[in-house]
Amino acid sequence: MDCLVLNADGAPVNYLPLSTIDWQEAIRYMVLDKASVLEWHEGWIVRSARWETPVPAVIMLRDYMKPKTTVRFSKNNVFLRDRYTCQYCRDRLEKRACTLDHVLPFSHGGKTTFENTVTACGPCNANKGNDHRVKPKIKPYKPDYYELVNKRKTLPFNLRHDTWRDYLGL
Repeated sequence: MDCLVLNADGAPVNYLPLSTIDWQEAIRYMVLDKASVLEWHEGWIVRSARWETPVPAVIMLRDYMKPKTTVRFSKNNVFLRDRYTCQYCRDRLEKRACTLDHVLPFSHGGKTTFENTVTACGPCNANKGNDHRVKPKIKPYKPDYYELVNKRKTLPFNLRHDTWRDYLGL
């Protein structure tokens, strides 16, 4: 089970990906007094020879950690920027059906950057092939961190504990 990590201001340390740690690390933070526990996993207690504790579900760091707001290039971030929509036929896709397409193909000197890649469905990607004259409906761009976070908030989260929803602003 995971534990949600909140910054000292009460917001998640990161949304891309969501800031979680495993339960053992959460207990380490608690024992070292680096975090306060806000929520516990109900009915789950871990024991050692001399000590026992419930397992944290949500912790808040005592010291503020400056969040990273730089966006690194990844397929998932391109898919998120494009809202899992093919940029050629505009069909909405499931994550597993998304492919990454180079607007200027790699073989023509195209780079793997935000400005040269778009989300495409398999048929559109195959039809486009190596043709650099076919252009997507929306020109690709490098998104900023807050744009991606806002888009991520519109998608469902895999909540490991019911109370996480209260802390994620959903």
